[in-house]
Amino acid sequence: MSPQAPAITLSSLGLRLCIDTVTHPLEYAKFLVQIGHEPLPPFPTKTLFGRPAMGLPNCFKYVQYIHSIDGWRGCYKGVVPKLIGRTVGSCAAATAVGFLDSGNISDLNEDMELSSEEKLSILKSSVVKDIVGRTCMVFASQPFLVISNRMMAEFVGREDKYRGIFSSIAEIFREEGIIGFFSGVIPRWVGELIYVGLSSLVIYSINNYMIADYELRSFTSPTVQYLTSSVVYQFFVVSSCMSVNDCGLAAGRPPNMPIYKSWLSCRQELSMFGQLNRGSSPFFRYYFAPPSGLKTLASG
Repeated sequence: MSPQAPAITLSSLGLRLCIDTVTHPLEYAKFLVQIGHEPLPPFPTKTLFGRPAMGLPNCFKYVQYIHSIDGWRGCYKGVVPKLIGRTVGSCAAATAVGFLDSGNISDLNEDMELSSEEKLSILKSSVVKDIVGRTCMVFASQPFLVISNRMMAEFVGREDKYRGIFSSIAEIFREEGIIGFFSGVIPRWVGELIYVGLSSLVIYSINNYMIADYELRSFTSPTVQYLTSSVVYQFFVVSSCMSVNDCGLAAGRPPNMPIYKSWLSCRQELSMFGQLNRGSSPFFRYYFAPPSGLKTLASG
């Protein structure tokens, strides 16, 4: 997954659910790439700069591969808990934010009469509101995200362990207890917090100290948010890995994935082998042969 602002209206939630449903096959393929599953062989190609390279099929080809094995129904495996998680998380965020009476950071772009102190006050209130909303969203939706991820991860080992919502809840609780529902939640939460803090600070600084034209300021927010989401993407890769790590599925144990002691050790190893951004590009993907010592290091 990627950073998403908490939905606070029924119409925006409905639109988000529709988008999630339509794009689920692509997100399914992206998730499998994030956890390191590459069933299709690399092929000779060239980079954008014309250099020879080994390429990997893009997410659309990956979806075709999933479809060839499981059909269209299989391409939507895990979509139901994902949509439930989106709904529960959005409602939790909206409820929490509703108790907070604070300004909005967009006010900084509209009112030129505000003093520096007033602008900072609005910024702080807006950041606090966003942090509270995203925190509630993350922790409320994580159990359903874990179920969705594990349903999709069964594609790797062809298991049928997580069949439905209630049976999956019972399975996770029986094997891992309450903590199992929050596998991978910390890196996801950290990514959201960094996204909120960094994007808010950069937007505020640019709009108040670098750009005087209010029409140009309208481009600041989407541009900064896109760049910031790229910076924190690595935390969502780690979260995806930890949500299935050592859960009894083939996708989460050797040789497909090392058993990680914590999300920090997962991040450290992915960083060591340049894998923190896997899945970030749906179109241009390149293959880098893993070092020969990878399995030895992972198991050590």
